[in-house]
Amino acid sequence: MQILHTQSLLSSPKPFNLIPFSIHKFPKFDVADLGSHVMKANHGLKTDNRSVICSATEQPSFGNDAKRKRKVVEHVCLLKGKNDLSEEQEKDMLDYLYTTQYQMRGVVSISLGRVSGGNDDKYSHAIYMRFQRKENLLKFYQNQFYVDVLKDHVVPYCHEIINADFESEVEDDMLSIFRKGEEFNYGMELVLLITFGKSSLDGPAKDALVALSKLTMDFPSLIVQATIGANFNISSAEYTHAVVIRFRSSEAFQMFMNSSEYNNMWRSKFQPIVQKHLSVHFSIDPVGTELM
Repeated sequence: MQILHTQSLLSSPKPFNLIPFSIHKFPKFDVADLGSHVMKANHGLKTDNRSVICSATEQPSFGNDAKRKRKVVEHVCLLKGKNDLSEEQEKDMLDYLYTTQYQMRGVVSISLGRVSGGNDDKYSHAIYMRFQRKENLLKFYQNQFYVDVLKDHVVPYCHEIINADFESEVEDDMLSIFRKGEEFNYGMELVLLITFGKSSLDGPAKDALVALSKLTMDFPSLIVQATIGANFNISSAEYTHAVVIRFRSSEAFQMFMNSSEYNNMWRSKFQPIVQKHLSVHFSIDPVGTELM
């Protein structure tokens, strides 16, 4: 069994820090109720085209020559570790979170690690998981092994947790769906949560997301895959959308984030309509360490 380790490489670049906002305090929760929270969240899922944006390195799904796509469900979890968290406690927490994929069906990919470079919101660790369908995600939240992992190996080491879930599309082949192959063995994972103003959701927000999707497709040498969609987890309903981008390397991440194309797109499309956002990134190391 192996885990992907992380290392601190880069500080979070602009424009993700352009808009200041107060840190959201995730409400205290009973871990046994996590499943019911997500079941309620499912009722708020949008099913029209605004909820799903195709992944990077592919043609937009609304094009006439679009490649065949497969819907996937993306899950992200951000943690604020306690200040006195030891390396042994951190390893214990990440090891157990990583093993949850072996305790249930429907988990097709996972990456996790220590957040690189810090962030204004003080989140210290990030977990990303991909599921085949929404039913698998619901079962995940209700799975007793996962509930016990939270109770015994996560909550004691953290003082804040936020979850977000969204549907997206990827190219309908095994490597893209399961995030397998050499290009997925390393790189930088970026997680971005966005709150668009309500008045922008029917037009400008969709335009902004499509612009971001198209831009990621213009940089295949830097980006392996990107998924974008509407957040349907009611515990984090303040964030309307989420983005996950896998970069080929830390250098590729820095090049994209510092590019004039990206910065101009953010300033013109996002900054006028984004009320707040939360951005973290973590490194994927191809060298695994045996666990447990």
